[in-house]
Amino acid sequence: MAYQDINARTIDKWIREGWEWGVPISHEVYERAKAGAWDVRLTPNRPVPHAWFGDLRGKKLLGLASGGGQQMPVFAALGAVCTVLDYSPLQIESERMVAAREGYDIRIIRGDMTKPLPFEDGAFDIIFHPVSNCYVEAVRPIWRECFRVLRPGGVLLSGTDHYVNYIVDAGEREIVNALPFNPLKNPDQMKQLEAEDAGVQFSHTLEEQIGGQLEAGFILRELYEDTNGEGRLHDLNIPTFLAMRAQKPGV
Repeated sequence: MAYQDINARTIDKWIREGWEWGVPISHEVYERAKAGAWDVRLTPNRPVPHAWFGDLRGKKLLGLASGGGQQMPVFAALGAVCTVLDYSPLQIESERMVAAREGYDIRIIRGDMTKPLPFEDGAFDIIFHPVSNCYVEAVRPIWRECFRVLRPGGVLLSGTDHYVNYIVDAGEREIVNALPFNPLKNPDQMKQLEAEDAGVQFSHTLEEQIGGQLEAGFILRELYEDTNGEGRLHDLNIPTFLAMRAQKPGV
């Protein structure tokens, strides 16, 4: 089985077990968003500044690996024309459920972001890409596809996992792994993930995450760091995530 399919199956299992990132928003949260009271996250804790979005009314927005009925309903409530692409069947199911419940239109695609995106050049004004590329082996092709499907002047909002989480043990007390963390090339790392029911995950350097966006042609406009939200690294205030606002040059 391809690792992408293992991850889709694993995420569906987490959702059935009550995974935080697989719980759709309530009707009340949707209504508050329509009234202008909303927040979304690219990383575990810190909300994305509203200024990073601008006015969403009429904007064509792609939620890349952003299924689950959490962020996309908020963007729809704010007037965006939404498309979501995700590889987890249950995350896709949640998007359909919330859209039907609230009565808005959204284009929903089950797709693998490691493959070329099924969109025309310049199709979107904004891409919202929360932490998820830790589940893919190569991130540079994803940044190149994001650049391609954004219009000139379009914005990429991304959340990425630092490599710090991949060097420590489950209790976050000892350094146990060398980098890169790539279970497709290191059987011991695959065994760690299997023991933790963690799917197939990969570390990525800042050269891949930030440098990869710059290589694709983006201009990095803003960024902030975030922690895990719980555990020893969080207690020590050690950042493990990065959120970025990048822009495709042009009008």
